[in-house]
Amino acid sequence: MPSSGDRLLAVLGLFTMDRPEWTVEDAAGELAVSATTAYRYFKRLTRAGLISPVSGASYTLGPAIIQMDRQIQLCDPMLNAARGIMTSLVQQAAEGGAVILCRLFHDRVMCVHQEIGTGHQEPIVFQRGRPMPLFRGATSKIILAHLPNRTLKSLFTANAEEIAAAGLGHSWDDFRRHLAAFRRAGYTTAAGDVDQVRAAIAAPVFGPRRAVLGSLSFLVPKARWDDALRAKLAPLVIAAARDIETAMQAGDVDGQASRPRVRVAR
Repeated sequence: MPSSGDRLLAVLGLFTMDRPEWTVEDAAGELAVSATTAYRYFKRLTRAGLISPVSGASYTLGPAIIQMDRQIQLCDPMLNAARGIMTSLVQQAAEGGAVILCRLFHDRVMCVHQEIGTGHQEPIVFQRGRPMPLFRGATSKIILAHLPNRTLKSLFTANAEEIAAAGLGHSWDDFRRHLAAFRRAGYTTAAGDVDQVRAAIAAPVFGPRRAVLGSLSFLVPKARWDDALRAKLAPLVIAAARDIETAMQAGDVDGQASRPRVRVAR
């Protein structure tokens, strides 16, 4: 049986972009619990500020989420290490460039910060806070390439068709060969894979014990993407990712951060 904490998290997980508002009754039906039980969960989450009542009998995410986001923006070691480095890096390309910092989030990848260069910019697909696929785009693939072999095996078993559709191999051996090539290169590239108007080049960002935390990506207009630009940006992005790691280590007190875990969808 799930714990009460798991049940509360399940309620909180109901609030998504597709459905940002829930009533107690609808949540009870979705979670297969009684209305009395659902009301108790809603009451506890409301008291904590994690959800708030809105029009009618509906609830939505509450102000405690905003407070937590502010704390992340001010205190997250990865963000604090990366901001200045990203600001300098985005100046290394012509107009229309952008740099994004992403991190692993279950079996998805999420942008946590972006720096926008000069010139006209189309909206970035990898928007901050939006979970993106793990198998598409340079930003995600370089993270995927550095996950533990056991995790990769589970991901392949659960997502073989999606992996094949992404051009990462039709068999476990093909999948491993693709990822090994990414690791040897130290970066990955993609053009129009996720963002139809941009190309990207991405390098991994590691934490303690070489556990991959996320990736740093340089985005440029696809129309300007060529081998010369790739050759220019690849070493810059790789060096910037290493600088972020160094800055994080300089601020790390005990170096005991745990390896990120991937929740493989079944």
